Amino acid sequence: MSGTTNRRQDADPRLLTLVSVAMAAASVVAIIALSAALRTPPRSVGGAATIVAIALMTALGAVVKAPVRIRSTTLAIAWVETAIVIGLAVAPAPWVILATGAGVACASVTRLPPIKTVFGVAKHTLVAGGAAAIIVLLGDRWPAPDLWGLVVQLGFVYVVAALLDDVLAIPVIAVASGTRPWDQFRADLDLRLAGIGVRYLVALATLLILRADPLMLLAVPPLVLSLHLAYSTRVRGRTEQQAWQRLARTTDALNVVDLDKVLTTAVTQAAELFSADEVEIELRDGGRTVRGGAVAITYDGPAGQPTSVDGTVVPAALEGHDRTVDVGVLRLRFRGPVELSERERYTLRTFASALCTAVRNAQAYAELARVADEHAYAAAHDALTGLANRRHLLDRGSEHLGTRHADGVTALVLIDLNHFKEVNDTLGHAAGDQVLAQVAERLRDAAQEGDLVARLGGDEFAVLLRGLPAPAVAAHRAETLLATLHEPFDLDGMRISVEASGGIAAAPATGGMPELLRRADVAMYQAKRAGQRTSTYAPNRDTADLGRLTLGGELPRAVADHEFTVNFQPIVDLGSGRVTGAEALARWHHPTHGMIDPLRFLEAVERSGLLPAFAEAILDQALIAAGSWRDAGFDVPVAVNVSPRSLLDARFPGSVLARLRAHDLPPDRLVLELTETLTLSQLDVVDRVLSRLRDEGVRLALDDFGTGYSSLSLLSRIPVHELKIDRSFVTAMESSAEAAAVIRSTLDLGRSLGLDVVAEGVESEPQRRALWELGCAAGQGHLFARPMPAGTLLAAFRRGSGGSPGTLAPPLHDAGAVIRLAPGRRQAGRGRTDRHLPA
Repeated sequence: MSGTTNRRQDADPRLLTLVSVAMAAASVVAIIALSAALRTPPRSVGGAATIVAIALMTALGAVVKAPVRIRSTTLAIAWVETAIVIGLAVAPAPWVILATGAGVACASVTRLPPIKTVFGVAKHTLVAGGAAAIIVLLGDRWPAPDLWGLVVQLGFVYVVAALLDDVLAIPVIAVASGTRPWDQFRADLDLRLAGIGVRYLVALATLLILRADPLMLLAVPPLVLSLHLAYSTRVRGRTEQQAWQRLARTTDALNVVDLDKVLTTAVTQAAELFSADEVEIELRDGGRTVRGGAVAITYDGPAGQPTSVDGTVVPAALEGHDRTVDVGVLRLRFRGPVELSERERYTLRTFASALCTAVRNAQAYAELARVADEHAYAAAHDALTGLANRRHLLDRGSEHLGTRHADGVTALVLIDLNHFKEVNDTLGHAAGDQVLAQVAERLRDAAQEGDLVARLGGDEFAVLLRGLPAPAVAAHRAETLLATLHEPFDLDGMRISVEASGGIAAAPATGGMPELLRRADVAMYQAKRAGQRTSTYAPNRDTADLGRLTLGGELPRAVADHEFTVNFQPIVDLGSGRVTGAEALARWHHPTHGMIDPLRFLEAVERSGLLPAFAEAILDQALIAAGSWRDAGFDVPVAVNVSPRSLLDARFPGSVLARLRAHDLPPDRLVLELTETLTLSQLDVVDRVLSRLRDEGVRLALDDFGTGYSSLSLLSRIPVHELKIDRSFVTAMESSAEAAAVIRSTLDLGRSLGLDVVAEGVESEPQRRALWELGCAAGQGHLFARPMPAGTLLAAFRRGSGGSPGTLAPPLHDAGAVIRLAPGRRQAGRGRTDRHLPA
């Protein structure tokens, strides 16, 4: 087997190395053969004429070949080893080796490049040397006089010669064609084995004819020629079949719709199909050029960049069969001189046509995808502001709510511009559109990563907050969003101010995005009605709760039948574990529905006109419990929540003080807890009510501190004694820096104003210790006790913790580790407070 290639540079260093090694080995064999030949005259079978005949037969075997095309490399199956084996049967081995080298050289010197001639001579000399070595080993037994002995000996010699030919040729052809040696060995293995068998039979028949009658050699050339033609036809048929199969696989690989994949596949497959050193595709649309080889893409960018591959360039236009469409050009680059065969030129045209179709299909698909993306974007976004629209908000929100696990709290802030109609009516809709666009830009800039900002229509916007550490953080985020709208808007040099209201709602357990949006809408209108900037959704203020409406009809009977009861949750000194107070929590013991939470009925109570009677009943039960505790030796105050509507009643202070006297309790044993209500804090009647209660000695506490933006304004008007940190911040303090910051700020504020601070929702010892170390003196929560009836709580007082009555938790310090500061006056006569500081 011999190989030639016109696709690789002859000066390839690896190729030169292999040829040099083969030539050196062949030179050694030739020198050994020459020295042996000089000592061994040719046999008397024609003398020198026999050697010349062997040389001519070898030359003829090198010329007459059956070409096998592998990629663009020609693998030629020749008859040289047949001539070698026959020559070894009729002449001395050294002369056969020399005649083989001379014959191959004469046959190749005028037809092949020098490097191929050198390698051909070296390879066949080594093959002859290997076969001669086997003959030497056989000694006098070669050639065997009997038929079967000759068959076996000749077969052994022929197999050695054929294997040696493959071993020498395959690495060189693999390097020259850029393929793996193993792939070269497997390529057309069946045809090569069949060829070896045919040539072996010819060699055997020739030797038998020489033994029988030398004149019958005249029949051998026609027989050999016939066999060669038949074999060559079969080889060419196989080669053509494989070539078209490779082309079919290559064009099939182009059937993708992604243009980048089409170009990458085309470059690598064309380099493999035509054994090109570089393949370049230049597209007319966009001026894009892609270059590479069989392994990878080496360049992808604008046209005009030079290439490092110099040599032959074979171009092919990327046009359809009708040549009416031209999308670019395909170029094959070779480092040396190349001339494609007719079949290869046809293959190139076919490949270029298929590539043209693939590029056009990919470009059409990309255009359709772009138009589809534009339509999808338009369907999911607001045309004026570019924000997500209502549909996109509902879709994305539903996906998030449907897949959430432990990624935090999801909340929605619904923002509506107040009196925006005046902008449109006064300045026109164009100015209104400018305002909306600027509002959208400010909200987008204020949103954090992961938030989704949407315009729902008109002057209504929404921001979906995801991954919040606690629900209460949503209120602060909402304040940040609305604060960005405070600065005036610039409309063509004119500055106007726009106010907004925001509704905040945390994701519900059921109902998904529609329910979340509805709740945020309810909260937003509550903010508008109350004159607040933001409002957080509260189920007890949701007028859409049909169940609560049903309960509202039963309130008169519940008040008359004393179905409302009070449970108490103790307030504990965090350091010592000592009980310092208790909060009264109203419950409705419904005869049918059982215990009902106040969130479901308090707003209905306020709307029903039964609020005074309800408040008096709860206050009476709280004061009775405080009196029973005092009689038992546990003189602790009781805290009662006050409805904002009660503060609008000028008679409320008198009613409270009358009940204190009736139960013989000093006013400072009662703490009235107030919620953050900006509207009420701006009313004179509220100020008078709270001032009278304060002056009489009733203590005031600000409940759920930190969850509304009105906290500081309330402190500037309401003379409270105590701040209660909302439970949502305590729950999230260990995992949320924002929640911890709110707690620290509240404690600092309390110390600055001389106010007591109570942390709600203390659930664990780490929370208790962390709060105590921050300077928080008191707390309440399930760590110490759940809400319970007054008698049960008294029993807990008596039982105590570790046998110490009046304590509900073991102390965090020794008795001498805490210094109690002397009571002092609050500024502006606001009262006295005891402060506990950790040592």
